[in-house]
Amino acid sequence: MTYKNLIAGEWLAGETEIENRNPSDTSDLIGLYAQATPDQLEATLDQARIAQREWAAYGLERKQNVLNAIGNELMARAEELGKLLSREEGKPLAEGKGEVFRAGQFFTYYAAECLRQIGENADSVRDGIEVDVRREPIGTVAIISPWNFPTATASWKIAPALCYGNAVVWKPANITPASAVALSEIIARQDIPKGLFSLVMGAGGTIGQRLVESPKIAAVSFTGSVPVGKGIATAAIQNLTKVQMEMGSKNALAVMDDADLDLAVSLALGGAFGGTGQKCTASSRLVVHEAIHDAFVEKLVAGTQAMKVGHALEAGTQMGPVVSQQQLDENLAYVALGQSEGAELACGGARLDMPTNGFYMSPGVFLNSTNDMRINREEMFAPLTSVIKVGSYDEALTVVNDTNFGLTSGIVTHSLARATHFRRNARTGVVTINLPTAGTDYHVPFGGCGDSSYGSREQGKAAAEFYTSVKTAYISAGSPD
Repeated sequence: MTYKNLIAGEWLAGETEIENRNPSDTSDLIGLYAQATPDQLEATLDQARIAQREWAAYGLERKQNVLNAIGNELMARAEELGKLLSREEGKPLAEGKGEVFRAGQFFTYYAAECLRQIGENADSVRDGIEVDVRREPIGTVAIISPWNFPTATASWKIAPALCYGNAVVWKPANITPASAVALSEIIARQDIPKGLFSLVMGAGGTIGQRLVESPKIAAVSFTGSVPVGKGIATAAIQNLTKVQMEMGSKNALAVMDDADLDLAVSLALGGAFGGTGQKCTASSRLVVHEAIHDAFVEKLVAGTQAMKVGHALEAGTQMGPVVSQQQLDENLAYVALGQSEGAELACGGARLDMPTNGFYMSPGVFLNSTNDMRINREEMFAPLTSVIKVGSYDEALTVVNDTNFGLTSGIVTHSLARATHFRRNARTGVVTINLPTAGTDYHVPFGGCGDSSYGSREQGKAAAEFYTSVKTAYISAGSPD
């Protein structure tokens, strides 16, 4: 079956199509997906401008009802849409269902935020003048989302964009188009102006580039790699387009000598290998105190070897395949790189032969690694993690902070003093204490520093900073008769 783009309110075919195949079983063709043309992109951008003005004039409860309807349908269909997501992306079914349900929660959260857009007022320093300060929509927002969380990441951008009165033009990752079409179908059925929301599937180098270069776009929200993010920023600045970017990471979990050993291993396994390691919040560096190192490594390696790798939709699968042949090749290249740098591959890191033809590899653990190795400097986006032995808490904190990235970090300790010091001094946008580095709530800000993030924070009330502009009005009402 061929799936179309949503252009200016109409489902339209493109000039070309791409195949979407299941990474758990490449004989499973999910569908053919239209690739938008430049002319279609221009048409949908023109219609979005018209639709945005109409949408901004909708009453608050009317907007709220739209977002609630989207969110409730996502949650009600989490089983069905989660299966589709896992089928095309490769994460285990439980993770796929959980992602779709969480996406629904983003929409219902921002449905409530529709009613909470309260401004400020003040007296002017000039007599008889009052000041009114409020936020207004910025216009048409381009959303460019990644393949690793194809429904959730897109939703945490689309929901606030609509909540605050904007139009949306969405270019999803080409490798996970089925989830994009499913979400777009839900949104398109709602009580929204024609062309308020658009789906433009296509290659990043063509449609994506043209989108971010367009002067018809007021803002770009992007999640993806650092090089692509820098390219988007370079293009967007030519039109002074507002930019928000979530990019790479190299997250560290520090395990102290007073840590609960079983808890630490459980957090490391989940953080490193959940979602096949294809998370921007994955624990790719395990910074372990020497006093607990050997016991931790023994349990970590045993736990890694015990993980069941399999088809994403099979019961009992703990880790699915990686998303594509290209990703698998890159992952195996990092395995070879780590070994060439002198790290010891304690287990895993190999391609697996399975009953179905897919992109399977075993989760891998590097030992005897140092923080200056490339495997500890570069984001691998793979089911690979490295153990770095340290001699003290101070050394652990230094290693955690010795990176160009700064998205998440965590510490496992019973010490309130260490936990507090770490929370205050870890140079990351998110810090976890006795929790995995992966996993965030939807009602609070998310983002990092360094090469990990650029622009204002996502999620929660912080999203208003990006999706709105501030207007200050001065009012002289005069004297009553």
